[in-house]
Amino acid sequence: MLKKQPNMNVGAAGLFILFSLLFFILIYRFATIQATGEAHGKALAARAQQKYSRENVIEASRGTIFDRNKEVIAEDTTAYTLVAILDKKMTSDPEKPRHVKDPEKTAEVLAKYIEMEESEIYDRLTKEGVFQVEFGKAGRDISHQVKAKIEKEKMPGIIFTQDSKRFYPNGVFSSHLIGYVEKEEKETGKTETVGQLGIEKSFDKYLTGKNGSIKVENDLWGFLLPDAKKEIKPATNGSDIYLTLDKKIQTFLEDAINRVDKEYSPEKIIAVVANPKTGDILAMAQRPTFHPKTREGLEQSWHNEVIETSIEPGSTMKIFTLSAAVEEKVFNPNELFKSGTYKVTPKSVAIRDHNGGKGWGPISYLEGIQRSSNVAVATLVNEKIGVDTFRDYLTAFGFDKPTGIELPDEVSGRVLYKWPIEKITTSFGQGTTVTPLQLVQAATAVANDGKMMKPNIIDKIVDPNTGKVIEESKPQVAGTPISAETAKEVREILETTITDEDGTGGNYKINGYDVAGKTGTAQIPGADGRYMTGHENFLFSFLGMAPTDDPELVVYVAVQQPEIDESTNGSVPVSEIFNTVMKSSLQYLDIQPSKQGKVTSNKVPDLSNMSVEKAEKQLKNIGLKPVVIGQGTRVERQTPASGTEALEGERVIIKTSGKITAPDLSGWSLRDVMKFAQTAGLKLNKAGSGYVSKQSIKAGATVKQGDYLIVELATPLQQVEAEEKAKESKKKQENSEQTEEVTD
Repeated sequence: MLKKQPNMNVGAAGLFILFSLLFFILIYRFATIQATGEAHGKALAARAQQKYSRENVIEASRGTIFDRNKEVIAEDTTAYTLVAILDKKMTSDPEKPRHVKDPEKTAEVLAKYIEMEESEIYDRLTKEGVFQVEFGKAGRDISHQVKAKIEKEKMPGIIFTQDSKRFYPNGVFSSHLIGYVEKEEKETGKTETVGQLGIEKSFDKYLTGKNGSIKVENDLWGFLLPDAKKEIKPATNGSDIYLTLDKKIQTFLEDAINRVDKEYSPEKIIAVVANPKTGDILAMAQRPTFHPKTREGLEQSWHNEVIETSIEPGSTMKIFTLSAAVEEKVFNPNELFKSGTYKVTPKSVAIRDHNGGKGWGPISYLEGIQRSSNVAVATLVNEKIGVDTFRDYLTAFGFDKPTGIELPDEVSGRVLYKWPIEKITTSFGQGTTVTPLQLVQAATAVANDGKMMKPNIIDKIVDPNTGKVIEESKPQVAGTPISAETAKEVREILETTITDEDGTGGNYKINGYDVAGKTGTAQIPGADGRYMTGHENFLFSFLGMAPTDDPELVVYVAVQQPEIDESTNGSVPVSEIFNTVMKSSLQYLDIQPSKQGKVTSNKVPDLSNMSVEKAEKQLKNIGLKPVVIGQGTRVERQTPASGTEALEGERVIIKTSGKITAPDLSGWSLRDVMKFAQTAGLKLNKAGSGYVSKQSIKAGATVKQGDYLIVELATPLQQVEAEEKAKESKKKQENSEQTEEVTD
């Protein structure tokens, strides 16, 4: 018989005690969890819910920006992001790979569709230890068309995620005012759309929506459970913003600026169109500018020149000096003064008139305003208005502070008024600086019977989720610096600067409409602090309103340092913008012409056998536009013939020897086209009325006698409407394709 070992009994007893202790601990732990529902201080139910549920983000749309007529300026549309799967574990069937199998070939193909070097694409596709890669900016915001082309290449591992992008259907369209957006990656790893510049920046908090979410229950492997509960939190889309801009007037302005920019290559162009009765900004543009989608051109100018740059206004400031004199009842249009030079103090530098200080002898103050005499306004301020009173008017016209328009980074000009000479040079816009928008605001007082209107760019802000108007702008009177009677008299005087033969504004006559306004030729400070010299080194401008008796529009245009020869006045490029925009806009707004208007005409000179250079100069000097066809250096033929009466601005065709190439006929009248066809010996057919919108022979193509030339004519409004229809059609097509993709 075997005898039990004492050590075995002790061991068994120990194990029994150990397991009993563990059992009681387990029972206690179980009871505690049952009672509290927590483990290690964390709710187990929540952990289970988190593990067996899936949350998807519902993206909110950024608010849409509209013009005053509900035309889209900026909106969110569907876009795609390119993704490459690199993890080999994604492929279960070697015959149907689901990862990038051939990085070299894939990089070669992708380089054809995205803006990234093939070598850089290859480097990304060969990264070790990553599940997937993206391609930065080059791989984002991919259109449906490009996505479809890439998919046709059937490259394993290349997929797309659906996203949204900001779409600007009008392209370059008041770009610095509207702004643009960028996607920024936050510390959390999430990407957010953030507004940059203009409305996109200053109203980012309104435009940005709030993402929603959807939670659903799933099993351990991620599959949805039958009858699973869904917890949906809808997205809140961003608010829609309606601007005061008018798409048609903005298009008139962009087109006119494009033509002048192309022909004269100036350093800078600034232009604003406003309603003086409400302060609404109807159009605003500048050059250089940029495309809001591609950002092309943005590096040339980050600033909205209308509100962020102060300028010496030049003689446009005389509008407000004249207004102060009339309001103070010290302006006698028939009183004489001595023009030429004027000294504020015996020791001060003499103020000179713009004709080298020669002046025009003793002339009336009315003629002084018409001729834009610096001496005229200097004597008005120094001897009649008084410098202290004039300073009060500068404040009343709003030149001491920003206008308060709803745009970011607005600055104010600086009124220099310390030394006696500064107090006087301010009267004709030298030394003191203002912003273009401050000039426009001040001009509304003259145009609106003394009531100066605060500039406004926002019409209303609407919640698209409820249709409720969150904010709505009302016209605000910023001040009343002059009376209605003064405003009317000033407008009548300013009209004579355009109609009188001595006036400096002759280029701003618009057939059928009375225009009041003032030219400006401001000197530009150079790098050394001194004013630049030279025929073209000025900021040429015009601040005008029409119709004179009851202005509906105020337009300011400034062109800096255009490339012009000695025979061309700096007001020519400015007038080509102002006249086109003002007339087209008045017609679009259905403002009836006040009269037929008197058009200046001149007899065409005899250009026979004259050098082309001399002929061009002679025609420009009398207000006619030369068009040279041929490659020779001397005139062989001209149309119209010498002695013919030609209207101001009419084209004269100059034929030389050599082959003839077709000019760009865009914007030509039928009368001018007929002259070209006659001179070149072409057979002409036309359709429509107005100005040339299309031509059968491309500009620059060689033509020969007997060729057919077909032109389509349209009014400015018809041309704008046609462009809008084409853009709308293209937009509908893109939306249709995107809808089909989502359905598929």
